[in-house]
Parts: sequence; structure tokens; C-alpha cells
Amino acid sequence: MTVDFSDRYGPWALVVGASEGVGAAYAEALAARGLNLVLLARRQGALDEVAARIRAITDVETRTLVVDLTASDAAASVMAALADLEVGSLVYCAGADADYAAFLDHPVTTAEAMIQRNCTVLVQLCHAFAGPMVARGRGSIVIFGSGSGFAGTPRLTTYGATKAFDMVFAEGLWAELKPLGVDVLGLILGETDTPTLRRTRHRLGLAASLEERPPGSARPESVVADALAHLDRGPIRMPDRKVRLGSRGFFPMGRKRMAAMMAKATRKAMEPR
Repeated sequence: MTVDFSDRYGPWALVVGASEGVGAAYAEALAARGLNLVLLARRQGALDEVAARIRAITDVETRTLVVDLTASDAAASVMAALADLEVGSLVYCAGADADYAAFLDHPVTTAEAMIQRNCTVLVQLCHAFAGPMVARGRGSIVIFGSGSGFAGTPRLTTYGATKAFDMVFAEGLWAELKPLGVDVLGLILGETDTPTLRRTRHRLGLAASLEERPPGSARPESVVADALAHLDRGPIRMPDRKVRLGSRGFFPMGRKRMAAMMAKATRKAMEPR
């Protein structure tokens, strides 16, 4: 029997980082598949625009939620605001680094805020929503990562480290939750044509205007389509072919095979003898 997408992953989806770019595109794609949406970001005006576009083409319900993910009580605020909803999908698409600055160019609080946003709140929300998903035997968690997490690089020191955490966290969560009916996908992005990337390139003098598309960049809609096509085939997916090919140099075995082997070895090591 075929299970409807909204039955499997609904009725509500929380999209963290839904104000623009890939997060907004992912929200719109979920709405087209019948899921009601909670759109979360820092800017109310941008969220209202995304919600209006969704309402114009679908009849799903939408809520907007303004939260600063660097705040110590961010996860608690989200949980309190959504206490009346059954969230069947969590999409964590937040935490891009628009500064592209050296580690010592900012106070340490800047790095701490990125760790809070990209790692701590992610863990807290996954823990909060995964339990009910497991109890229902269905649901999905999508964690957006980056090729920057493959290895440390200057000017992306903390960002790359947080994305390495996100990738390994997604793999471990997949190994634990997939047998319980919850799909987990770590989506590793390459250069993607988002407003954040355009602003960064323009600020650094790499683009003449904000209208200039980064050469070779993937379109958000293509990334989202690829992600949804592989939603139940975790733990890791790299939509950008260049990233997939490049990753073979870092991980000749492949991340998916590595994660499966680690999961099997860990289970075997924990078996009674």
C-alpha cells in the first residue's frame, strides 16, 4: 500500500531558516505536497512573504515564528510555541556564515553563537521532536550541511567545524531512528545560489551586483527536488555532482557506506558475549 507523503511526514512541518533561499524553497515544496508549515527565522517580514506565496498556491495552514537561534532559550521558545501541533517533519536549514572572516577577527562570542545556532539548538530540537515521531512510527528530520564540513579551512574555521558535527550527527541519528520508522537525511550542499551567498560575494568584491548569479552554483529548487527524492535514502545526500565527486577524495568508501559499517560494527560490539 502506498503511503501518502502528508500521512508519512505530516501533518505539520517545522522549517528552521525558512525566510529565503533553500529553506524557503523547501517549505514551498512541502506545502505543495500537502504539509502544513511552521516557518521559522529571525525576520518577520521575510517570513510573511514566504507564507503569502504559499497561501497563494496551496490551501495548507501556515504559521510564522520569529526566533533568534543564538539565544540560550531558543529551543524552549520553539517548543512552547508549537506545543499544540503534531510535527511530523523537522527541517533544519539555518546557520550560513555570511562573514567569511578569520577566527580571530571577531570576539569568541561570535564563534559561540554559531555553535549554539548550528549545533546546540539543532540537537535540542531533534531530541524534542524525534521522540513523538518514534512513538508514531513515522516522520522525517532533514539536517542541512555543507562541503565545508569535509575539512578545516581558513575563514570558515568554526562554520566548517559545526557542519562536520551536523554531518556526523545526522549519520548517527539515521542509524538510530531509521529502524524505528523515522527518516533522517543529512543534506550536504555545495555552492548554492542563495541571497546570502550573493550578498557575501558582492561584499567581497567577487560580484558586480546582487543580481549576478554565482557561477556554477546550484539552484535552490534543484537542491530541494534532489533532497525530497532521497528523503528515505539517508543518511547523507550530496545534491551537487561536483561535491559528490570531490567527496570521493576525502571519503573513498563513501559516507553512506561508512555510516552503515560504523552502525553495524557498533551494534556488534554492544552485543552480549
